[in-house]
Amino acid sequence: MPYADVNGQRIRYEDSGGEGPAVIFSHGFLMDHEMFAPQVQALAGEFRTIAWDERGFGETEFDGKPFTYWDSAADCLGLLDHLGVERAVLAGMSQGGFLSMRAALTAPERVRALVLMDTQSGTEDPEQLPAYRQMQATWEEVGPVEGLANAIADLIIGDPELNAVWTAKWQKLPRESWKAPSDCLFERDDITSRLGEISCPAIVFHGTADKSIEIELGEKLCSDLPACVGLVRVEGGPHAANLTHADQVNGPLLDFLRSLPAEG
Repeated sequence: MPYADVNGQRIRYEDSGGEGPAVIFSHGFLMDHEMFAPQVQALAGEFRTIAWDERGFGETEFDGKPFTYWDSAADCLGLLDHLGVERAVLAGMSQGGFLSMRAALTAPERVRALVLMDTQSGTEDPEQLPAYRQMQATWEEVGPVEGLANAIADLIIGDPELNAVWTAKWQKLPRESWKAPSDCLFERDDITSRLGEISCPAIVFHGTADKSIEIELGEKLCSDLPACVGLVRVEGGPHAANLTHADQVNGPLLDFLRSLPAEG
C-alpha cells in the first residue's frame, strides 16, 4: 500500500485516483480500510475514493503514543494535503465518524459533506464502559483470545463468516497496539454542543440492530446537524452495517453524493 508521512505517523491508504469528486473513508475501531470495499466498488469510476488505515490499525505505522480524535482528524486532513485534495466528502463509520466531525469543526472549508455511519457525537456510555475496560485489560494481558475476539466481532459485525475474517486480522495486531486507540475511544470528548457549527450537507446511516451505538443516537445526531438530509435506517444492520448490509447503503449513498452541488 502507498503511504503518507503525516503527523509522525506513516499512514497507509488506497486511492482510486481519477477526476471525480473525492470521498475519503475513515473506518471504525478495530477495522481498517477494507471495511469500505463495498462502497469503493459502488463508487468506482464516478468518484475518487480514498480509504485509509487510522492510528493503531491496518498497515499504518503508528508511534504508539496517546492521541485523541482531534489528532485523527488532523491525520485525515494531512492525508488530503499529501494527495493534493483541497475539498472532500468525509465518510466515517463509528470512530471514523468521530474524527470526520472533528475535521469538519477544525477545517470546515475542506469538508464538502459528511457521511456518518453508525456513529454519534457524545462520550462512551458509562454503563458499558466497565465491560469495555475489562476487554481492554484482557487484550493487553493475553491478546485477542478466541472468546474475547468473538465477543467483540459480534458487537461490531455479527456475521459468522465475516467475524472470522476480521478476528484473523486482529490476531496479527501487536498486543500493545490496543492501549492508545482504546484509551482514545473510551476517553473521547463530547462535541454535541458544537454540532450546530457544522453547516455542510450530511447524511446519517445506522443499523437497526447496532449493539454498540443505539440507533436513537444516530437519530439525535441527524437532528442536531443543521444540514442533515435524513437518517437511512439499515434494517437488520449491525454496527458495521455498511459492510454487512451494503445493498441498503450504497444506493442512498450514491443518491446523496450525486445531489451535492458541483464544485467550483
